[in-house]
Amino acid sequence: MSEDDRAGEFGPIYLPALQRIRDLWLELEPLVEETSYDNVVAPTELQISLTDGLGDADTARLDIQWSELGMYSFHYVDSDDVNWRFDRHPNTHSPEIHFHSPPEAATTDAEPSCIDVTEVSLVTRAVHAMWRAAYEDDDVDQLNSASNSP
Repeated sequence: MSEDDRAGEFGPIYLPALQRIRDLWLELEPLVEETSYDNVVAPTELQISLTDGLGDADTARLDIQWSELGMYSFHYVDSDDVNWRFDRHPNTHSPEIHFHSPPEAATTDAEPSCIDVTEVSLVTRAVHAMWRAAYEDDDVDQLNSASNSP
């Protein structure tokens, strides 16, 4: 997600949230190959590398940000250049909590997110559950389709 996608304050990155998200993905997902931060001194993003992706993709990565204000971005990209993301941030193009659908996750194509919780562990579990369902069924339409998430 680019800074141009946001309108209003996102807030400083909240490292304890990124650590919790990392721990949950490691606990929940056997396809996690590695996790890392974009900067070891002052991280702004957690990166989770997966050994497989949706459809024909051989690998995938989630780039995750979580702010002290509870704003977030879970951005998926894979080896087939498929993108999607769940976001919560002020903007001019959609509700504050929204989803950018595959394959491009275009800013102008945002739609309301099915995730209506805001606590870091619950959001993480919801994103993981929808990713896992889409992966197992080879159906990206399941990405923003949960009810009563997570």
